[in-house]
Amino acid sequence: MYLLLNILWFILGGFITGFAWMIGGLILALTIVGLPWAGAAWRIGLFSFAPFGRQIVDRDSVTGHEDLGTGALGLVLNIVWFLLAGWYIAIGHLVIAAAQAVTIIGIPFAWQHLKLAVAAIAPIGKTIV
Repeated sequence: MYLLLNILWFILGGFITGFAWMIGGLILALTIVGLPWAGAAWRIGLFSFAPFGRQIVDRDSVTGHEDLGTGALGLVLNIVWFLLAGWYIAIGHLVIAAAQAVTIIGIPFAWQHLKLAVAAIAPIGKTIV
């Protein structure tokens, strides 16, 4: 079932969402200053291509220990991200989720956009399982 949902997702807009995250990550990497956020944007972009059956979780809960992205530095990077980009990317995903949730068929896709909105708020220190 996840395979079918991921195929439909990819065809009906997942490609565009994932591609936008990948381009955003590339732009962040090119600016040099945005390098700390580029990896997170690429991770979310890969997740955006096929989100069904996968979750975005805190990295320290998977690895069992704290690292640079899950400690105080990660918090600072997430605050900067939220102020400069995260809030309006999250609003975009929320608007798309609301539009898709109007139909019964669109509810699973709306749920995935809600997961992407949460990831867009604070992407540093997250991983995909």
